[in-house]
Amino acid sequence: MSGMDATALDSLRTALRGRVVTPRDAEYDETRSIYNAMIDRRPAALARCTGAADVRTTIAFAQETGADLAVRGGGHSGPGLCLIDGGLTLDLSPMRWARVDPESGTVRVGGGSQLGDLDHEAHSFGRGVPSGINSTTGVGGLTLGGGHGHLTRKYGLTADSLIGADVVLADGSVIAVSEKEHPDLLWALRGGGGNFGVVTSFTFRTHPVDTVGVAATVWPVERTPEVLRWYREFLPAAPEDINGFFALMTVPPAPPFPEPIHGQKMCAVIWCCTGDIADGRLEETLSVVNDPAPPAFHFATPMPYPALQTMFDELVPKGLQWYWRGDFFDGIPDDAVAVHERYGHALPTGLSTMHLYPVDGAAHRVAPGESAWAYRDAVWSGVIAGIDPDPANADTIRQWCVDYWTDLHPHSMGGSYVNFLGEAEGPERVRSTYRDNYDRLAAVKRAYDPHNFFHANQNIVPAAA
Repeated sequence: MSGMDATALDSLRTALRGRVVTPRDAEYDETRSIYNAMIDRRPAALARCTGAADVRTTIAFAQETGADLAVRGGGHSGPGLCLIDGGLTLDLSPMRWARVDPESGTVRVGGGSQLGDLDHEAHSFGRGVPSGINSTTGVGGLTLGGGHGHLTRKYGLTADSLIGADVVLADGSVIAVSEKEHPDLLWALRGGGGNFGVVTSFTFRTHPVDTVGVAATVWPVERTPEVLRWYREFLPAAPEDINGFFALMTVPPAPPFPEPIHGQKMCAVIWCCTGDIADGRLEETLSVVNDPAPPAFHFATPMPYPALQTMFDELVPKGLQWYWRGDFFDGIPDDAVAVHERYGHALPTGLSTMHLYPVDGAAHRVAPGESAWAYRDAVWSGVIAGIDPDPANADTIRQWCVDYWTDLHPHSMGGSYVNFLGEAEGPERVRSTYRDNYDRLAAVKRAYDPHNFFHANQNIVPAAA
């Protein structure tokens, strides 16, 4: 980090309301740790910003000292792009808040907030925003990547509900972004990643969501071919109130799963139903789970939406080893089914998994050019995740993931959800993620960050002048 010394850091400490944490501070290791424990980087400092003023000061400091700047929101940062060895992390995680406006049906959320913050506030008004599947996921990273989860078929992507943002640009200026002001930047923020500035707050349109029908259906992994062939036909034709992501998994030793199937490799569908679930209608709706093969276990219950969002939090806490790769799919041909079956049998650790998230329904009613998210014709967003608490297993889970992805990729659409890209997949993978929208994104990048100051991300290079 050029031009940075103790005196410079002392000046930053004095200027910020939030804390500046460096290797000499006792809390340094805890502050620099992120969700994915496979990432172990040592920034020269982390500036824990409490508001836009701290963000502006930190950006100015990085510009003046020539520091490499990375931005950290509230959540996972799977590839660890929020940390640079010897660099400066602008940490938004102290900015956790959510405020609902019941009259307009909108919610404004701080740039460091997690999904649990948003879900808790919105739920008290019987509202929600389509988002991910873990309450610890950061709102910022999820939204800027597009965002999908339990409500996607009903209400679209997280980014589809984004109607405004406050953004600090590389020159330190602060702008309010909306459909009327800087609409080109709003378009880019709906899936273009953290390329354009630091978003200190997001404003979303909310939707009716309160108690949902939740179910988990598991079949022996040997039934993967029958289940996947049924699932690929059933779900796209199902009402949009029915969402279900397909998974390959090892049954965890925890409720609601009964002890006899603990530790067994299974294929599964995790369901979320937003329609009428009273008077046994949830069970009636999901009676179809018997069609492909008898389940080893099926559990269904009404549940407050925020409770569903926390259901997997304890299973995958912060501090595990993660390695993942993803792709988009418009179908699940028989050859792909065979790949899934083979690698389902070969799950390397108890937490390693593969998910196919539906991205059809309401998400298909937005044209490809209406947001940075380019795969409006995808039906599933897939992710392969090698996960384990033991660093000694890092190479094993990495190799399983890479081999699985390599064999499955020929059956994909070519690109991936940007939040499922790894760090070192290269610029062509970033370009393939945005398809024909890439050049437009590069033009927006040139308009708002012409010198590529914000480059610690899945980077979009500014278009030539």
